[in-house]
Amino acid sequence: MMETPFTLERELGMQFYATDTQGIGGTLRTVPEDFRVDEIPPSGKSQSAGPYLICRLTKNNWELQHAVKEIARRLNISHRRIGWAGTKDKNAVTTQFISLYKVTPEEIAKFSLKDIVLEPVGQSNEQLSLGDLSGNQFDICIRDADPKDLAGRVEEVTKTASLALPNYFGLQRFGVIRPLTHRIGELILHRDYEQAVMMYVGHAFPHEPEKVKVVRTLFAESRDPLAALKEMPPQMSFERSMLSYLHSHPGDYAGALQQLPPKLLSMFVSAFQSYLFNCALSQRLREGHTLLDPVPGDRLIFTNGRTDAVTEANLSAVKIHLARGRCSIALFMPGKDEMDAVTGNDAIRAILADMQITAEDFREASSFVKTKFDGAWRPVSLKTSIDASVDWTTVRLKFTLPPGHYATTVCREYMKADPIRMV
Repeated sequence: MMETPFTLERELGMQFYATDTQGIGGTLRTVPEDFRVDEIPPSGKSQSAGPYLICRLTKNNWELQHAVKEIARRLNISHRRIGWAGTKDKNAVTTQFISLYKVTPEEIAKFSLKDIVLEPVGQSNEQLSLGDLSGNQFDICIRDADPKDLAGRVEEVTKTASLALPNYFGLQRFGVIRPLTHRIGELILHRDYEQAVMMYVGHAFPHEPEKVKVVRTLFAESRDPLAALKEMPPQMSFERSMLSYLHSHPGDYAGALQQLPPKLLSMFVSAFQSYLFNCALSQRLREGHTLLDPVPGDRLIFTNGRTDAVTEANLSAVKIHLARGRCSIALFMPGKDEMDAVTGNDAIRAILADMQITAEDFREASSFVKTKFDGAWRPVSLKTSIDASVDWTTVRLKFTLPPGHYATTVCREYMKADPIRMV
């Protein structure tokens, strides 16, 4: 195990690698086709009737929220009538399933949008919701890797990935070019809606286009929504909606936030939950605990979702269950329920206390965002069988992950490179 040298990863709680192997470097996503994702739908859910049209969505270099908004605009429907099971990467070629309420196959046949393809595959009585998938298949190329003993280093990490890697939430969970979604979530939990708006609209990042950085800075310094609105590029529709609302409703920052699509708004708070998990996982590793060796006080999550505590009395049995893949060591991502009775979460309790955030704050956020922020257990490790091949300085990785697990978490273990080279 070794610690990351990169400030951004440390700031997002991703502080350790599972291996001491020298990174292969390289660049991810030289072109979108280097990062392919195919969503695996859940089995046994196919239907032939219902008001929801299920479509296979294939997109190339589109951010999902913007793709959904543009699809809704082209179909002349509200974006709230579109549901999906998982959020996919932007700089990639991705295939996933979406549901469209009261949209016909004939309307889809007339649909046309560059780099987006919609294919009707069935009907359903239920809208697709986050988590309605079995997993994702990945086909990834890392280019321009360091050729020195490349095959050997790739083999070493591939072996470790078949056992356990830290199950961090990846960079894209927090924003790729602007990794601040968790900070906005923290501000919402503190009910500091003004600063949340200022951060979303007015916080510029180095890798954004120069024009965008200028207009963000203009708003941050002037706080004049109309002046910023006049300069904000048309494609930045979310920022424009918030600025337009602030111009019409001066000082109503809560209302400005609520101009965002509900699913996007909810992602801020859930990103903060993800950040807490990353921090707690890193704390576990810093204390010398491993991903596979249980200690009394740990919590287990079984494949059926059941949880149990590790004690001195059941430690031997737990090791057998872990070795046979029946369960995983888990950490709790807090939400609106009190944590007093939950074991194995001292690190998260300490972080929440330091940030002065309570279960009541999550309950208030649930009411504001209109999303249930329940707590959830998450395994501390991920493991996957990887088909890895090396062609001179290009490494190709093929593997499958369960829902909510990040391919970039796998790739960072191989690359050990500046995270900006993975976006």
